[in-house]
Amino acid sequence: MSEARVVINLEESIGKQVGRRKPPTDPLRVASDLNQLATGLLAASGNKLPRRGVFRFHTHEEADQWMMTRGPKTKS
Repeated sequence: MSEARVVINLEESIGKQVGRRKPPTDPLRVASDLNQLATGLLAASGNKLPRRGVFRFHTHEEADQWMMTRGPKTKS
């Protein structure tokens, strides 16, 4: 038996295109806008970011106590 031969027509146009995304004209402005949005949302929620680092606790109760006293603070 002979094997099937695959034929690819390079001159054929690509089929259907769904959606069109245009790249932003000024990507730095978009990044700056997103940064301002994140900063505004964080300030509006009244929360601060959690402290960086790894904290190890022996019990869940010890971790809960740490979160209540020295964890991320909220604005009052």
